[in-house]
Amino acid sequence: MSHIRPFLLLLPLALAAVDSLRAHEIPAEVAARLLARADGETFRVMVRVPLRSMRDVDVPEFGPGYLDVERLSPQLPGLAAQWIAPFVRIREDGSPLPTPRVAATQVSLPSDRSLESLDRALLHVAGQKPANAENLVWDQVMFDVLLEYPVRSADSDFSVRLGLVHLAARVVTALTYELPGGSTRAYQFTGDPGVVPLDPSWFQAAWRFVRLGFEHILDGPDHLLFLCCLVIPLRRLRPLVLIVSAFTLAHSVTLIASAAGFAPDALWFPPLVETLIAVSILYMAIENIAGPTRRRWAFAVGFGLVHGFGFSFALRETLQFAGSHLLTSLLAFNVGVELGQVFVLLLLVPALALLFRHVVAEKVGAIILSALAAHQAWHWSLERAEVFGMFDVDWTRLGWASWWVAGAVAAAMGAAFWRWSRSRVSGDGGDAAATWRRRIAVRADPDS
Repeated sequence: MSHIRPFLLLLPLALAAVDSLRAHEIPAEVAARLLARADGETFRVMVRVPLRSMRDVDVPEFGPGYLDVERLSPQLPGLAAQWIAPFVRIREDGSPLPTPRVAATQVSLPSDRSLESLDRALLHVAGQKPANAENLVWDQVMFDVLLEYPVRSADSDFSVRLGLVHLAARVVTALTYELPGGSTRAYQFTGDPGVVPLDPSWFQAAWRFVRLGFEHILDGPDHLLFLCCLVIPLRRLRPLVLIVSAFTLAHSVTLIASAAGFAPDALWFPPLVETLIAVSILYMAIENIAGPTRRRWAFAVGFGLVHGFGFSFALRETLQFAGSHLLTSLLAFNVGVELGQVFVLLLLVPALALLFRHVVAEKVGAIILSALAAHQAWHWSLERAEVFGMFDVDWTRLGWASWWVAGAVAAAMGAAFWRWSRSRVSGDGGDAAATWRRRIAVRADPDS
């Protein structure tokens, strides 16, 4: 037994080390809940996060896993001041407010419903803390913090910047702002969304969505590749403006229709659209190799309708930041997309001109670039089609906008096939070499 005694002496130290590690673990995911409202000269924010996200505390227990609320209570204001208050930054009319005062703290169960409104939450946080006899399991307890900021007026323009990402590897935040008139604005986002106007003006909403549209074009490799396939054989100003404008007009229609609720909300619809986007790139690349049609704008319209649904997926979580300016935000997003496309064209057209002038002949270079695009689009098509194939598709749930898209794409494909078949039976007499000569001539002079 003597050889066991040293291990028994080390056991308390080992348990203390384990407890210390537990206190400093970073949770994988945390859900934060916030309520905000301006009352007179005070702006109040109620924050609820899991107690386990407070990593700098040794949680006192009075039993196996039960929270000792009486011993923890004196530590709660300090925890709020360290982990919560500095990371909820409020701005009034664009000017940052000072670090808030921790007005009250409370511990609650996840089932507590007091945060359904700020009035109920204020009553809850000012009440008595739970007794130890309630046997609260410490890692299920929620930590409630009331923050108060001095403001000039409740009618000011308020915005918030939340920096709660330090609480976990992934932080999902639900924020409700109660306006002076009694209406509310609800937001939900993951991570740090930047500065969020709580009741955005039309200009704030428009500027946010212009930037979002511009960034979406630059961050979307499939949209960039489609745009590249449009430009490769067409670098003259008039046909380029016509085709890009047709593409923009088409994707604007389906983007607005989707935001208005005329698109399917089924889980299989996004994979279908992503697959069709990849197919559109593949088709345009192959057409570049075979010889572009003079009705290329029609394909830009048909495929633009499809891409519009793809743009709408990027807006599903961000339309909440539009406030009461939904249409303005949608139009602003389209303006941002158009500006992004123009920016890409201003870089792409001169780059292609230099490439075809100094590196490789135009016809050969167009074929090589289009083949590379087709290769990438082919792999995208297979991967996305595999994801789409995992769903049971109910075609009866397609909205009218989706049927219009299907009809437009089918019409564009039919027009291309009709034009090709007509060229086969025209004055060329079925001569394949003559047909290819005509296609090369069209590529060399698209306006002919």
